[in-house]
Parts: sequence; C-alpha cells; structure tokens
Amino acid sequence: MLKLTISEEEAKRVEYFRYNHPIPLIQRRFEVIWLKLLDLPHTLIARAANVHHDTVTEYIKIFNNGGCDLLQKTNYNKNKSELIKHSIDIKEYVSSSLPSSINEISHKIEKLTGIKRKATQVAKFIKSLGFKRRMCGHIPAKADKDKQIDFLNNSLTPRLEEAKKGERVVLFLDGAHFVHSIFLGFIWCLTRVFIKSSSGRSRFNVLGALDAISKNIITVCNNTYINSTTVCEILSKIKSYYPEKQITIILDNSRYQKCKLVLDEADRLNIEFLYLPPYSPNLNLIERLWKLVKKEVLYSKHYETFANFTEAIKTCLLELNTVKKEKLDSLLTLKFQLFDENVLANEKAVN
Repeated sequence: MLKLTISEEEAKRVEYFRYNHPIPLIQRRFEVIWLKLLDLPHTLIARAANVHHDTVTEYIKIFNNGGCDLLQKTNYNKNKSELIKHSIDIKEYVSSSLPSSINEISHKIEKLTGIKRKATQVAKFIKSLGFKRRMCGHIPAKADKDKQIDFLNNSLTPRLEEAKKGERVVLFLDGAHFVHSIFLGFIWCLTRVFIKSSSGRSRFNVLGALDAISKNIITVCNNTYINSTTVCEILSKIKSYYPEKQITIILDNSRYQKCKLVLDEADRLNIEFLYLPPYSPNLNLIERLWKLVKKEVLYSKHYETFANFTEAIKTCLLELNTVKKEKLDSLLTLKFQLFDENVLANEKAVN
C-alpha cells in the first residue's frame, strides 16, 4: 500500500488547490491526494474522484516524487514523438497525396521513415500537424471563376447593399426535389445502425424564395413537377408579400425560368431577374437552406408514409425562422465561396 509523506504546509496547499487551481484536471489530482490523506482505500478514492484505480496510484507516486509542484505539471511524462523530425516530409506527402484513411498514412509513414506506429498514434500526430478528416466538396467542372467574381462584385453585392438599407428586396430562388427514400448520414452509436429504406420513388417538390436579409422563405409545393407555371405562382406570392418594394430575384438558368411566360409575368409584376453565371450553385444562398432541411429531417430517418415524409419537410420549413432560427442565421451569412487556384491545387491528386 502506497503511503504519503507530506508536511503540514504541503497539506494546506493540497486543500487549497483541490478547489482553487485554474485547471480542472489538476484540481482532480489534488482531490485524489486529499482523499488519500483521509486514509480512504484506493477503490473508494477512484470512485469519489471519478478516475481509474491505476490513476490514483499514479497521482500518489507523482506527489511522493515531487509534491505539489510536480503534480501541477501537465507534461511530466510526455515524450516527443520520433515522427517530429520527419514532419516536413509527412506533411508534404499528406498534402499532395490526400490519403483517405489513417491506415494508408501509417503504411506510408513506415515506408518513408522506418518508424512503425499504431493508427491511433499516427492520427494524433497528423492532427498535431493541422490535418483534419474532412468530407470532400464538389465544384461544377465548367464553373467560370472570373464570371463568378464579376457577377458577385458588379451585380449581386450592390443589390445586397441596397437590401441592407431597406431600399430593395433581394431573394434567392431555387427548387428542391425531395425523394421519399433513405438519406444516410453519420450518427454516434455503439454498433452500426440499419434504417429502413422506403421502396417508393415519390417526390415532394418545393420551389422556394429566400429573403437575403430577413431570411424569410416563401414556398410553392407540389408532388408533380416544378415548371414555368409554378414559377409564375411564386412570383405572384412574392409580389403580394412585398407590394411596395423593388424586388430582385437571383436564380439559375433553368429553361423553365427563362421562358416567355415567366419573363412576361416578371415584367408585369415589375420584378427584376438576375441570372447566376452558369454552374454557380455556390452563389445561390438558398442552396445552403436545402442542405439544412435535409440534415434536420431527412438524414438517417425513416418515414413510413409519403404523407409523414412531406409533413416533416413542411414542419421544418415553418420552423426555420423560429425554432431553427439560430442555425439558419449562422448558415445563411452573405459570404460566398469562390474557388481560386489554391483550392484547386490538388485537383490532379483527387482525379
């Protein structure tokens, strides 16, 4: 049984630091020492301090070797990784090769350096170099960066500035087609979870117009198709919602949004259309809203009937500016991602 050798002055420091040390981990260490001073058994100390039985022994040994000063150190037993001296080569390899798994990185590091480490150790080291496991994004192959920059600077931004001053309303228009099927996502669980997949292919279509400033959304929904008639219907709803305002609608180049019927209706209602450059979903704010809806009500969820499926989507849309407002506001900032050469530098590696 380990015994503590401690002076009266050290005992006072232990009592003080168990409550007043600025680092919670260090407070817990001193709590273990304090409980040991009460001659409690290690099993009871471990339970009271919420640590492992072996940790109790470790803390007591540290205290016996260096008292309060050593117990306050957070790196007393921390060895520097042998991989550090190979950091530049490892960082260059990961940056250029874009490996998909830690096992792949571990194997390559062993070939590069001759050092073999467990996957968990490699993961920790790779994270220390600034790498994270991220999901790949996608860019339309035909996107024109120069046209996007010109549109953003000379067309979109000036109108958004007017909207901020209340001189204009700017809305982003787009349609979403939700198929009554399974949307698999990541979840935290002890074992892999299997979710029922609906056998039908019914679609719930939502044509939405998102106010860039207020974040209000106006929608037209159906179970058939979004076409020119649907667009005219939402234009009428938009005009009735903002009867006295100058209205600009940002929309893509879908054929049914550029036909004579739609253009004539926009002209009659005095609504300005601002068409996005081709292949520019990154400039359409409402695209982010559709991703939020899928995340909130579709990913890793099963709906027995199509009616339940559509009801979940409608409820989510109604709650966007109430229950889900905080998420919506943080997502729909007026910052638009442009893809420069630095972002595309690894294109060759991932092709």
